[in-house]
Amino acid sequence: MHGAEFIQDLAVIMLIAGIVTILFHHFKQPVVLGYILAGVIIGPHTPPFELIHDDRTIKIVAELGVVFLMFSLGLEFNLKKLSSVGVTAFIAAFGEIVLMTWIGYEIGQYFKWNTMDSLFLGAMLAISSTTIIVKALDELGMKNERFAQLIFGILIVEDILAIGMIALLSGIAMNGSVDAGDVFVTVGKLSLFMIVALVLGLLMVPRLLAYVAKFKSNEVFLITVLGLCFGFCLLVLQLEYSIALGAFMIGAIMAEARQLHLIERLIAPIRDMFSALFFVGVGLLFNPTVLVTYALPIALITVAVVLGKVFACGLGTFVAGNDGKTSLRVGMGLSQIGEFSFIIASLGLTLQVTSDFLYPIVVAVSAVTTLLTPYLIKLADPLSQRAASAMPSNISRVANRYTSWLQSNQLEGDRAMLAKIVMRIVAQVIVNCAMTAAVFLAGIYIFGAIEKSLASSIADEHIQKAIVFGGALAVSLPFLIATYRKLNALSLLLAEIIIGDGGKFVHGLRRVIAEVIPALSIIGILLLIGLLSASILPPTNVLIVLLVAAAILTAVLWKTFVRWHSSLQIALFETLEEHVDEKA
Repeated sequence: MHGAEFIQDLAVIMLIAGIVTILFHHFKQPVVLGYILAGVIIGPHTPPFELIHDDRTIKIVAELGVVFLMFSLGLEFNLKKLSSVGVTAFIAAFGEIVLMTWIGYEIGQYFKWNTMDSLFLGAMLAISSTTIIVKALDELGMKNERFAQLIFGILIVEDILAIGMIALLSGIAMNGSVDAGDVFVTVGKLSLFMIVALVLGLLMVPRLLAYVAKFKSNEVFLITVLGLCFGFCLLVLQLEYSIALGAFMIGAIMAEARQLHLIERLIAPIRDMFSALFFVGVGLLFNPTVLVTYALPIALITVAVVLGKVFACGLGTFVAGNDGKTSLRVGMGLSQIGEFSFIIASLGLTLQVTSDFLYPIVVAVSAVTTLLTPYLIKLADPLSQRAASAMPSNISRVANRYTSWLQSNQLEGDRAMLAKIVMRIVAQVIVNCAMTAAVFLAGIYIFGAIEKSLASSIADEHIQKAIVFGGALAVSLPFLIATYRKLNALSLLLAEIIIGDGGKFVHGLRRVIAEVIPALSIIGILLLIGLLSASILPPTNVLIVLLVAAAILTAVLWKTFVRWHSSLQIALFETLEEHVDEKA
């Protein structure tokens, strides 16, 4: 395709999109629908003639829209906001995803669609649209209300779970079946990657951005941000994960930088342009005749999305301890599908595992539910008042008692502080275990990459494995020591809580518990590492020598390893705390 033709296509897209979105903005309708409509107008399915010379090139450019869309969602990721509504967000989001995935799958089976179509439909219905909801709440002036904060927390959890869902769907599409073991392994690897990427990213990226910001050049800063974004996406692709995961993760990492507002300001015009191309690309694939051919499925799925999400999100919010009015407002606000549904639909088409009719059906459902979103949010209050007046007094009394009981049993004072300390120690143990596992997985990858190079200088394969395994063990020692120390502190804390104070016997029992549990845990971790790194595990006699050497190295350099790890931990906490202070 000649460059002039591409420019002509781009000009047509932007001109039509500009006209349509101006009209949509004038009539106070979501501009996202304007982009989709513009794609329909210039698409190959709309007579009398095609306005685009090569829509394939436009679709390739629209893929950049996915990158910037997910990157922007990552920038909105906020750990503090998530922690403030954590329980409600996790319960509501998880319940919604499970229920809507099941509903979508059953609808597909009802219409006799194949298994992959049904499974992908369920995934498409599971995630609400962050873009549409945020814009609707902003236009209604409700972004700072309690139910809106709960919605934002649920959306954050949904985005995280959606990334995992995309990875699972990719694995299922390639393998052709769902295996519990494969699902467990996929989720485990994905969780490990996300933990390690967040930790290393938070240690390096904010500091790099702070250094670049000293040049006081927006151009240099923007190029650095884009380089990090696309570089991380390339790394994720090399690890055979979705590019959407990479864009979201690097956005979430940059969200903790002190220059967040500058990043958002500089990236906004680029994001808007390529996001527009993405939604126009969605419209290009939409065939209006589907509205007639599949009118019944579209109507049924639309009703299922609205009622299913109101029920799932509303019930999850209520179960977490919120009142009925707030719960209904949350459910009504989340009753639509959007950008993630398009990304999952595109994934199905790219992998060639879904039928052509599924994509336009989902676009139609998204358009209808998007139009309904502001009206549903406005309808929540009068509907909750009517529901409260129509509800039998016995049921209303039980519901109020349940909410009051949950709120009265929330941890306060010393108990809340103790629970916070325990959770923090557990999180640190998980992070250190993840870093240890990542070191050995990196060792396996490096061994595979340089095996031939080692063979030219070291012929014995056992010695090759001993070198790689020993190096991985040495690098992981600071994390293993930190894990032992955190488990020791956790065991001592739990022993004091459970056993209480007493004489010498009780004191000795507490000390035994505090020493035995961490030691057994470290042994268990080492056994898991042995299973994980079986491909580079040296013979037993060599392994014993390496373990003895590691024990001696640990004894000699214990304080050095502790100081080194503590400095990393302090640096990580400073990054998070600086960002919180900046936001405050």
